[in-house]
Amino acid sequence: MARTIRVLNVAEKPSVAKAVAGLLSKREGGMRRVREGRSRFNKIFEFGYNIRGQQCHMLFTSVTGHLMEVDFDDRYRKWHSCDPVDLYHAPLHKHVPNDKLDIKRTLEEEAANCHWLVLWLDCDREGENIAFEVVQVCTQVNPRLNVWRARFSALIEREIHESVQTLGRPNQLFADAVDVRQEIDLRIGASFTRFQTMLLRDAFNLDFAPNDKNLVLSYGPCQFPTLGFIVERYWEIQSHEPEEFWSISCTHVSAEGSATFNWMRGHMFDHMCALIIYEMCVQEPTATVTKVKQQERLKYPPYPLSTIELEKRASRYFRMSSEQTMKVAEELYQTGFISYPRTETDCFSERTDLRAMVQEQQEHPVWGLYAQRLLDPGEGLWINPRSGGHDDKAHPPIHPTKFSGGEHGWSQDHHRLYELVVRHFLACISKPAVGAETTVDIDIAGELFSTSGRVIIEKNYLDVYRFESWGGSMIPTYASGQQFVPTTLTLDSGITRPPALLSEADLLNCMDKAGIGTDATMHDHIKKLLDRFYATKDSNTRFSPTNLYVLNVSSSFELQHSSLHCYSRICV
Repeated sequence: MARTIRVLNVAEKPSVAKAVAGLLSKREGGMRRVREGRSRFNKIFEFGYNIRGQQCHMLFTSVTGHLMEVDFDDRYRKWHSCDPVDLYHAPLHKHVPNDKLDIKRTLEEEAANCHWLVLWLDCDREGENIAFEVVQVCTQVNPRLNVWRARFSALIEREIHESVQTLGRPNQLFADAVDVRQEIDLRIGASFTRFQTMLLRDAFNLDFAPNDKNLVLSYGPCQFPTLGFIVERYWEIQSHEPEEFWSISCTHVSAEGSATFNWMRGHMFDHMCALIIYEMCVQEPTATVTKVKQQERLKYPPYPLSTIELEKRASRYFRMSSEQTMKVAEELYQTGFISYPRTETDCFSERTDLRAMVQEQQEHPVWGLYAQRLLDPGEGLWINPRSGGHDDKAHPPIHPTKFSGGEHGWSQDHHRLYELVVRHFLACISKPAVGAETTVDIDIAGELFSTSGRVIIEKNYLDVYRFESWGGSMIPTYASGQQFVPTTLTLDSGITRPPALLSEADLLNCMDKAGIGTDATMHDHIKKLLDRFYATKDSNTRFSPTNLYVLNVSSSFELQHSSLHCYSRICV
């Protein structure tokens, strides 16, 4: 009789361990028992399972994020123990902190009597690094362990069973990349934080800090350039000087409706020049249609949903912070309603069964009819989704994995985010909206004006994607060579205005373009700026720097943040 393999399975969070163990144990008669580990939060689930024809006794437990942390040796940890420059060469060590020792003991006790170790950590670089932390702890007590890696993107039964039957090996290179990033962050962050805190605290009266002796002016290689975007926009607004300008506006009302023609010069800052041109038009007000152009316009559906787009759209549509967006998305993922929410991928693999995902949404009371239309060949609404050109090779775009008409206990944010994920998915496999656009150019005394009108012929994806609209207006019918006298012809004045403060969606976009942070960390960098009082966010999710930032940068180094847009992080 073949021996039974004892398999220690380790997930990244207790909730994931419980969910995966529950899905796997269904096929073999259910859970045998649940017992406590050394840590009361990380239970151990036991059940039988068959992996590639081999009968296994599964032990399923978890860590809670990183099991280890990196720090300097003791002699470098006190702020005045060394020059901040010495921290770039000081020895580092990776160890299990005191609050994780119970988890470490659980892993050691269970690994000692197991044959296999299966790692169910999140399938990104950070998860790979945590996986090797688990491997290090377990193999120290049992070097004979056969180590495997489970790769999955959604907590659904089909994917979890497929994952355990197609186990691979963990990727050391991904884990090493995280180690390097952690070391860079620690050395740069600690040295600059100590240097600027001690320098500025002694040189300035920090009257905005209640206890300036305990104030830490922290620095981070991603945090600081992120803050730079905020202050750059703030300074742009502060330095703006309003300037008056003039433009000519023309309207025409007929039996068919009205049209407003825009001056092709836009506007002029010289009042006398604008007035002379305006008087020429008033003296010869007859307008001649010089061109009528009619064409079909398409408004394309969005690309499949990546993490950055999820954060930006949730901020724009719901004014939800990126931190809250990721918190809610993680909860939806852990309960099996959406796929893994940390992904750079915005294109679906050809192997993805998109129709099965749509079929699950057919019974929804709001968008169910649209899902039925998508699946009906007679409607001709379905298209293969476009590719946004990004594929992290680890996870698919964010998509719904389980139907829900609304769960008991869901907050408004849970409902909103689930709706956004589903509607976005349905939209990205739908035909673009179709419109008919007419552009009319006219000539008045040698000055050119233009107007346009649009009629939506087919809404297509806009029928389900309520977050976007495609405005348009009807204009009267015009023919080339036609002449008419404008109903109004006015010289209007205006004043230039500064740009708005950066919104959270704007800031995420700036970070993404500059390569600052990752899909899993961008929201955390923004949160740190707020927690450390370097910036504030108003009710419209727009950011302003605080006096602490001005002190930190302007009064000290006058750092040119454009030259340090996280260069060290990009190199890694």
